[in-house]
Amino acid sequence: MSDGANMGAVPRPVRIAISGKSGCGNTTISRMVAEFLGLRFINFTFRSLAAEKDLSLGEVLSLAAQDDAWDREVDSRQVALAREEGGCVLGSRLAIWMLPEADFKVYLKARPETRARRILKREGGTLESVAAFTAERDRQDHERYVRIYHIDTDEYAFADLIIDTDAITPPQITDLIIANAARSLAGRAK
Repeated sequence: MSDGANMGAVPRPVRIAISGKSGCGNTTISRMVAEFLGLRFINFTFRSLAAEKDLSLGEVLSLAAQDDAWDREVDSRQVALAREEGGCVLGSRLAIWMLPEADFKVYLKARPETRARRILKREGGTLESVAAFTAERDRQDHERYVRIYHIDTDEYAFADLIIDTDAITPPQITDLIIANAARSLAGRAK
């Protein structure tokens, strides 16, 4: 990442929302942006809820497919955290939709093969099983988000910044977000 000399222009407190499908870098990038800017990092997910309840991610996803309360709990908790006093970086699949008052919204995207390779590296397994699990999870997530919130996660053109993460590194992505947020927010302040 750059030294930040020209990146400190991001006003505070600021709320930045970062979304994308699994394997696009949401958590990694959100954490890096938050650390660089000295903001709270919020990433309460099904994985967090699974750990809290001593269940596997697969079990929680299965339960969520049958009961919308699981989605509502995750989403309401993360949004409540993001709305607390002070700035933050909220990283989640629905952050840019669920936090409409965010000062800067980022959507991260990547090809399914790239996403599957990243998840495989993080979680293990076989590429085929990870790719199949991820594709099914995408399908289920999309269906649930439309049903519960009337949100189509394939419609993200309203984001302030859309980044294809296939061929760039997390530090490069972080730099892009910080530089564009600073430019965008400075322009809005005028």
